[in-house]
Amino acid sequence: MAETRRILLDGYPTEVQRNGDTLISGDGRSVAIADAVHLAPVEPTKIICVHLNYASRVDEFMTKLPAAPTYFHKPITALTGHQSNVVRPEGCEWLNYEGEIAIVIGKTCRNISPEEAGDYIAGYTVSNDYGLHDFRDTDAGSMLRVKGSDTLCPLGPGLVTDWDFRDKRIQTIVNGEVKQDASTAEMKWDMHYLVSDIARTITLVPGDVLLSGTPANSRTVYPGDVVTVSVEGLGELTNTIVSGPTPIRTDVGAQPSDSEEVLSTAQGGDWEFRGIRKPMGLGAKLYGSTLDDKPAADAATGDSEA
Repeated sequence: MAETRRILLDGYPTEVQRNGDTLISGDGRSVAIADAVHLAPVEPTKIICVHLNYASRVDEFMTKLPAAPTYFHKPITALTGHQSNVVRPEGCEWLNYEGEIAIVIGKTCRNISPEEAGDYIAGYTVSNDYGLHDFRDTDAGSMLRVKGSDTLCPLGPGLVTDWDFRDKRIQTIVNGEVKQDASTAEMKWDMHYLVSDIARTITLVPGDVLLSGTPANSRTVYPGDVVTVSVEGLGELTNTIVSGPTPIRTDVGAQPSDSEEVLSTAQGGDWEFRGIRKPMGLGAKLYGSTLDDKPAADAATGDSEA
């Protein structure tokens, strides 16, 4: 396996190769990993994310998977890198981590089979699909502000080639304590399937990123928390949560909320009521609860989840 990273070297974004604890540029300059300022390791034109995919997450939500994957989009302005700060805007409270693996496209692909997809993947990197659930009631379905706000898509530390995604351990660690602990064996749809599915109608180009889902136990983090996502064979992505200096404007748009739906999603509770209580947001009927199969839940469905 080989690993490339993007760092600021003498003030300029530079692609470097990892050699042990040293990063080396194409012209021979070197910097210790510990001293490097990391950028996201790739420059995508789009970031596409799958909703539910890990069995433990499905079980946690007391729900069931749809017949095929569903997706949402993060703008590229959400990108940040290893060791950077993740900003929780002032006025918001419910920022959750979601440790994930990012697929990076290596060459243009469209209308390919899952068996062909591996030939179009450049490699993989670690990601953290942060969610700002304060906007969940208003952006359910699109997830635009929930998942797309600035800094909510750290990637890194590097792009690793020739990595086999099968049966690899993924953990999320907050302030030294393991919070998520799972295996890619839990995934309903693997990396090749996801690439092939998206490429049926959307042309993927080099650098594009697909986030492949998170396991159970996404929970809220707070300013000062240090969050690390560790993936076997890909390394560790670490970020620190900070409070944003600029408050959410009150003169435009929907405001952050702390409804029952927001709190249960952020804190991981009251799952037995999903599919029974009234959905709180427009587009909140993307996923049905397993409770839909019971007569008591005759007319309601649960909220969507990433």
